[in-house]
Amino acid sequence: MSGARFMRRAIALSCERMAAGDGGPFGAVIVRGGAIVAEGWNEVTSTNDPTAHAEMQAIRRACRELGRFDLSGCEIHTSCEPCPMCLAAIYWARLDRIHFANSREDAAAIGFDDAFLYREIPLPLHERQIPIARLLPEEGRLAFDAWTAKPDKVRY
Repeated sequence: MSGARFMRRAIALSCERMAAGDGGPFGAVIVRGGAIVAEGWNEVTSTNDPTAHAEMQAIRRACRELGRFDLSGCEIHTSCEPCPMCLAAIYWARLDRIHFANSREDAAAIGFDDAFLYREIPLPLHERQIPIARLLPEEGRLAFDAWTAKPDKVRY
């Protein structure tokens, strides 16, 4: 399958699964070595999970399929430019490349506007819309100290 064919599959998933009532019009496929490893589609409303975006679901399924949390050597084809959450997950999963069809501006035009998130992220904590406060940093540090000392930790 060529890159265009993988993108067509992501677009088809976005249409098929939206029509089936699974969620919004978004689909994604993760590819390794010229073959689809996993597929994902938006399942936010059907699972009542705000993190069940197409890219997140594809990443979860690919990790299960490959038995690892590191998806280096894989690429993602997604029907829309990833939102900030999905983009972060793509980076954490170490995917090699992102291909997308619709832009974030296209998504905003149909009611999926992530612009507020892009504005929120760089703000100082005290200026963000959702109040945020640090509590018990000394106690919280205990787990970090234990991690630092753990000889058999799996780094990720």
